[in-house]
Amino acid sequence: MLNIIPKVYAQAVTISSGINPPSLSEILGFIIKGFFIVAGLAAILYLLLGAFAWITSEGSKENVTKARDKIQAAVLGLIIIFIVLSLVVLVENIFNVGLGISKQINVPTLVITGVSNK
Repeated sequence: MLNIIPKVYAQAVTISSGINPPSLSEILGFIIKGFFIVAGLAAILYLLLGAFAWITSEGSKENVTKARDKIQAAVLGLIIIFIVLSLVVLVENIFNVGLGISKQINVPTLVITGVSNK
């Protein structure tokens, strides 16, 4: 007989969902980076509020002074955030340790050996 159509055999296929839960080091890194992002956005928002207060001060000396103080505080906050980020990256690179900014945090894990799951 002619075999035009080849035989097909079933194979065992494992399908994974492709979703892996994040590790503790990934969660900590996300929180630390998120803190710096929120701090930067808050400083920029405060800067914009100071600029808006300056524009709407109508030339009043005390309102202009308050607006200038807001702007100075926001710029100082941005400078502090930049300095802290720079120092953290510097410490990470000098001591080759992960603090969550440029390198991943290494969380020690407990490994139990000699136990069988039978």
